[in-house]
Amino acid sequence: MNIDKIKGYFNISKKAGYVIIGGEKLEKYNKKLYLIIYDASAQKNTLKVVEKFKDSNIKIIKLENLEKLININNCKIIGIKNKNLSDIIINLIN
Repeated sequence: MNIDKIKGYFNISKKAGYVIIGGEKLEKYNKKLYLIIYDASAQKNTLKVVEKFKDSNIKIIKLENLEKLININNCKIIGIKNKNLSDIIINLIN
């Protein structure tokens, strides 16, 4: 896993407005999502949001230290709404 490249693509996604940050915003978001990434240390409420999306066609990935990768304090879950960036991030993580 190339951490610098992943950080770069997260940064590009954030600047372009393709990132939904936080469980409450993700729960209310009803448009197309391609990727959900959550922190390994996420608590019960965040895991409820993850469970809500498990039945859909959205790829869900669990990562360590998500807040450091995306450079947002106390960030436990994000959603990516761009297919190309999602595919690139998935390939970099795997």
